Amino acid sequence: MKKTYGIEVDCASCANKMEAAARKTEGVKDCTVNFMMQKMIVEFADGVDKNSVMESVRRSCKRVESDCEVFI
Repeated sequence: MKKTYGIEVDCASCANKMEAAARKTEGVKDCTVNFMMQKMIVEFADGVDKNSVMESVRRSCKRVESDCEVFI
């Protein structure tokens, strides 16, 4: 299942870091971050709790770019 989330990030390089961090998060099958649209599209693995996974994604993104935001 795919779901789109709003994000707030200041530069394309930071968006790439967020995308890479999200892809490494357990429960995420794939992730794409669109810097221009300020959107993150997450494809979840089967049978996972989306809310728990997104909290992990949010923490992972904050580790690589502390001033970013993922709106869950």
